[in-house]
Amino acid sequence: MTPAMAESPDTLRDAARVFSAYWSPRILIMATSLAVAARLALGEWSRWDLVVVLAILAGWPLLEWVIHVFILHFRAVTLFGRIIDFPVPKSHRAHHRNPGDLALVFIPTHVFVYAIPLQLVLWLGLMPTTSLAITGITFYFAMALQYEWSHFLIHTRYRPRSRYYQRRWRNHRLHHFKNEHYWFGVSTLAGDWVLRTAPPFGTVPTSPTCRTLGQTATLGA
Repeated sequence: MTPAMAESPDTLRDAARVFSAYWSPRILIMATSLAVAARLALGEWSRWDLVVVLAILAGWPLLEWVIHVFILHFRAVTLFGRIIDFPVPKSHRAHHRNPGDLALVFIPTHVFVYAIPLQLVLWLGLMPTTSLAITGITFYFAMALQYEWSHFLIHTRYRPRSRYYQRRWRNHRLHHFKNEHYWFGVSTLAGDWVLRTAPPFGTVPTSPTCRTLGQTATLGA
């Protein structure tokens, strides 16, 4: 446990209070609430709403895995003498260097500037009706919110009692403190199971680059 983590909330009540003080959860709570209100106002419920929800549930583990592996763990490269890097992986490398810093746990707020409009455009463009599009938007935001809450809680002193969250707690801590090349799931473990990145703990060597992701502090700044 890092010094910063040792000072983090250790009860659900305190965790919820700290969680709600950060902008990413606030934005997601607001977005989800507005989407729920819009969906209720539209009505026109059908079995296809359930299909949309189930599709998101099925795809979320792979989406979470892909984002973690290819975006968050993007390795900065030097091209023609210039370093090519991006804000999101920079932030994630800082998170690995100091996993107890709760301010680094959340989705960077600038991401919402383009992520929310992109979700609106995609869902409204792909779904046959506005009602189904709003169903997709609502559930997607809800899943993003539960991801933020799960990730945040794992990085506090709170120890989840349910087996469901204990497994996620252990999985993500192994990623941070055992080997960064495995255990990419945060709010769900299915992506690791399918893509075989959750081997037995004892078969994986402890990585010396868990905290740096194999890159210098300069690249991760």
